[in-house]
Amino acid sequence: MPRSVSSQQPSRRSSRSTEHAGRSEHAGTGTGTQRVARTARSAQSSSRSVQSSTSSRSVQGTSKGRSSKGKAGTGAKPNAKSMTQSQRRQASGVRKTVKRSGKPSVSRKPQAASQPGAFVDARRLRSEDPLQKTLRETSGRIGIATRPKVVDFTARRKERKRMNVRTILIRVGIAVVSLAVIIGLVWFLFFSPVFRLRADKITVRGANAWVSNEQILNIADQQVGKSLIVVSDAKVESALENIPGVSHADSQKKFPNGLTVSVTAQRPAAMLRVKGGNDLTAVDSRGRVLNSVAKGASVAGIPVIEVNNVNKALKNKGVLAALTILNDLPESMRKDVASVSANTQDSITTRLSSGITVVWGDAADAKLKIAIVDKIIHDPAVIGDKTQVDVSAPSRPIMK
Repeated sequence: MPRSVSSQQPSRRSSRSTEHAGRSEHAGTGTGTQRVARTARSAQSSSRSVQSSTSSRSVQGTSKGRSSKGKAGTGAKPNAKSMTQSQRRQASGVRKTVKRSGKPSVSRKPQAASQPGAFVDARRLRSEDPLQKTLRETSGRIGIATRPKVVDFTARRKERKRMNVRTILIRVGIAVVSLAVIIGLVWFLFFSPVFRLRADKITVRGANAWVSNEQILNIADQQVGKSLIVVSDAKVESALENIPGVSHADSQKKFPNGLTVSVTAQRPAAMLRVKGGNDLTAVDSRGRVLNSVAKGASVAGIPVIEVNNVNKALKNKGVLAALTILNDLPESMRKDVASVSANTQDSITTRLSSGITVVWGDAADAKLKIAIVDKIIHDPAVIGDKTQVDVSAPSRPIMK
């Protein structure tokens, strides 16, 4: 019984030495050469202590065996053969550790929990390199190790302040430049002489004996000195159409500083003559007096209406209706009109130089009535010896 206790003490010592070596390896900072060297030295010392203990136990066991053999008279096996299987495994592992050279391989596979008092191989304990762990945890997406950024809030505040001042200066500069560009553009377009209308660049077309060139120029000259951009064609055309005898006007800008105006000048619709007098007043279809009559313009082929007073006649509805009909007559019929009577707006009558009298009635359906009269008076088979055509009801003309 004392022999078995003695045989277990070296096993416990070697186990403690091996566990101490395993803890030393586990607490190390890496798998470097120094840690391997320390592990090897620890294993060698453990092997020597185990061998010495084993040899001492063998000697003691032999002596005791011999004495017991003498006493008992039977042959007993040597003490070395009575070692337990666990002790033989420990001794074998230590010897293998001593005989190996180079770096021992450390298994990364997780090991099952060992039994109390069992041998623990320090080489098989799982360890982790702190440096590799740090690199793995701080590496970026492209595999480059990064460090946490240390922010200096004072420097950051100063930098932000400088950036704010720079941003304000940039915005102020942009605003000043934009304002200068706008002012320059406004001056160039509206006040510079580049687009200013010049009097010698105004062209007039369509004037005749009744609407003079001077009348048209008086309207166009009102725009001289202005930029063509602000000159309104609509206003110029409206002013030109207010000239007596002008039925249509057109204005076109000619950049950079020209203007062309074209008018369609009417011939007088009729002449107003006061009864018992020789003075004639030319008027258009809207009852406006043509100023050029006083300059001795020709009145040949223009119908004449006898009135008591020119100013009152221009406000009479009968005279205005007669002017509408006379203005729509074709030129071949206008020159044949000898006289016009317009006592009321429903009794307009004209007498042709051929002796035929045409009763128009009012100015309604004037173009239809003119077409019917023109066909009748130019067809001898229809007019025959009749001297009056009444088209006051154009659907049922009457000939007498």
